[in-house]
Amino acid sequence: MESHTLSPRRRLYDKGLRAVLYFCGFLTCALLVLIIGYIFYRGIPFISWELLSTQSSYINDTIGILPNILNTLYVILLSMVIVLPLGVGAAIYLTEYATNRRLVAVIEFATETLTGIPSIIFGLVGMLFFIQLIGWQTGVLAGGLTLVVMILPTIVRTTQESLKTVPDSYREGALAMGAGKWHMVRTVVLPNAVDGIVTGCILAVGRIVGESAALLYTAGFGLVLNNFVTALESSSATLTVALYVYASERGETDIAFAIATILMLLTLVINLSANLVGRKLKKN
Repeated sequence: MESHTLSPRRRLYDKGLRAVLYFCGFLTCALLVLIIGYIFYRGIPFISWELLSTQSSYINDTIGILPNILNTLYVILLSMVIVLPLGVGAAIYLTEYATNRRLVAVIEFATETLTGIPSIIFGLVGMLFFIQLIGWQTGVLAGGLTLVVMILPTIVRTTQESLKTVPDSYREGALAMGAGKWHMVRTVVLPNAVDGIVTGCILAVGRIVGESAALLYTAGFGLVLNNFVTALESSSATLTVALYVYASERGETDIAFAIATILMLLTLVINLSANLVGRKLKKN
C-alpha cells in the first residue's frame, strides 16, 4: 500500500496540538511542584520533635500535635475497618450475584450521586443523626461513621469497575473446572481486581486524611491527648481540623504550614504502604 504523507497544513496542526498538550502537562506538573515546594519551604523549618511528641498547653505556652496525629490515625482505622467489608461486599454482590439489572442501575446511580455531595452536608447529617438523634458525644466514633457514609460510594464504584475489567473467560474457566460461585470469586476474580480495590482504598484514605468540614461537626475541636477508647466519644480534632484551628482562630500560620507538611508526608506514606500491600496480595 502506498504511504500517504501529511500535508504541510496538517503537520502544522499536529505540531500545534502536541505543543498545547506538552504545555498543559508541564503547567500541571509545575503547579504541583510549586504548591508542594512552597508548603515544604514554609512548614519544614517549624517541624520539631517537641511539636510531634507533645500536646498543646495554655499553662506551659507550648504547641504539640501528637493528639491530632493519633486522632487522624484513629479515624482512618475505624473508617476503613468498617467501610472495606461493606464496600467490597456490596460491589461483589452488584457485579457477580445481582440479577435485577434495573435495581443495580438504581444503586449505581445513587452511589454516583453520593460521591458528588459536598462533605459539609455529610457533616451536618452526621451531627443530626449520630449526635442529636442517637445521643453520642462528638468524637472519633461519630466522625468515623460519618466518613464511612461519605467514602462508601467511592469504594463501591472503584471496586465495581475493577471487577468488571476481569475477563468473563476467567470466570467461565473456573466454573468449568468445578469451582463454586464464591470460590471462583475469591480465588479468580478478586486477585485480578486487587489493583482497583487498592486504588479505591487509596482514594478513600486520601479523602479521610484531607477531610475537615465533616469532622468539624462530628469529631470536634479537642486538642487533648486521649487513647482510642476515650477518643471514641471525646472531642478529638484531626490534623486537618487542627490546621483550621491554628490558621484561622489562633493565627499560628507557621504551625499550620507545619501541619500541612505532615499531612502530605502522612498521605505519601499511606499511599506507598497501600501500593506495597496491593502488590504483595496480587503476587500471592
